[in-house]
Amino acid sequence: MRAGPSGETAGAIAEALNTPAPTLSFHLKELERAGLISQRRESRNLIYAVRIARMRELLGFLMNDCCGGRPEICDIAMKECCDDA
Repeated sequence: MRAGPSGETAGAIAEALNTPAPTLSFHLKELERAGLISQRRESRNLIYAVRIARMRELLGFLMNDCCGGRPEICDIAMKECCDDA
C-alpha cells in the first residue's frame, strides 16, 4: 500500500515486512488472485502494486458488513487500531 500504484519489488516487500520469501510469495499470489494487487515484470524483477479501486471496494464492503451500515462505528474502531500506523 505504501508504494501505491507504482508498486514495489517482492524483495523490498519481504524486507520491509521481515517475511520469508516463500511466505510472502504465497500471500502475494493470493492477493493477486483476489484482484487486490497486480504484478508486472521489469527486467528481472517482479513488481507488485496495489489496485486502489479494488481495495476501496473491499474496504467499503467490510465497512458496511462489519458496521451494519453505521460507518461511525468503524471510523472509531479504525482510529483506535490505526492511529499509530
